[in-house]
Amino acid sequence: METMIIPHHGRRVDCALYRPEREGKCPMVIISHGYNGHASDHAWLGEYLAAEGIGAAALNFCGGGNRDKSGFPTTQMTLYTEKQDLLAVLDEVRFLNWVDKTQIYLFGSSQGGMVSSMAAGERMAQIRGLILKYPAFCIAPDWIKQFPRPEDIPEEIPFWDLTLGRAYVETLYDLKWEELAESFDKPVLIVHGGADEVVPVSYSEQAARLYPDAVLHILPGEGHGFGEAGDRRVAEWTAAFVHTGDRG
Repeated sequence: METMIIPHHGRRVDCALYRPEREGKCPMVIISHGYNGHASDHAWLGEYLAAEGIGAAALNFCGGGNRDKSGFPTTQMTLYTEKQDLLAVLDEVRFLNWVDKTQIYLFGSSQGGMVSSMAAGERMAQIRGLILKYPAFCIAPDWIKQFPRPEDIPEEIPFWDLTLGRAYVETLYDLKWEELAESFDKPVLIVHGGADEVVPVSYSEQAARLYPDAVLHILPGEGHGFGEAGDRRVAEWTAAFVHTGDRG
């Protein structure tokens, strides 16, 4: 594993690169962590994919968690700043001399799944497929339910050990995740826990109907954050998807 730092939009996103020990160009999976997460949360996936001959790039979203070292304030982070971070990584890894730019996949967990779907919709021609692990398509509906009008939003919002800013919610009113799903015509793999109490599995069931080419796996008993067995299945499905197109 090596670290790559990418400057963009006046900030710097760091990324953990996992390179397979093989000759020639490799497929690449760009991994996006969830809310208040970190690239190291997906070290297990990066290591697994590299052992399977697949490159991986796990990024840290600027201001996206308490372990982020970019200096970007959490109060300025939004889904759209995270999308910019992800696209900056995509623009960089596409031109690494060991990456096959025709085989780039986006992988996102929870909020990272929402952001990955946004980025994939914008760069559809550069993406081979999308892997979503309990994607948080509930973000906009949940926050808008809490703050029905922009004038209701406070300047700072303490939430799950992170202090968000007004912009995080203010930028959600025009976000229509259903339209993102309907317009993305590349293959999609979705994995969700049947016991998820944070993001209802109904969102992934709806997404599987909206995406033109999606496969959904629901893991009974798994919540928002899988156990070792659930993560192992995610890793195996991801590798098979990249290698053969098989989504289980």
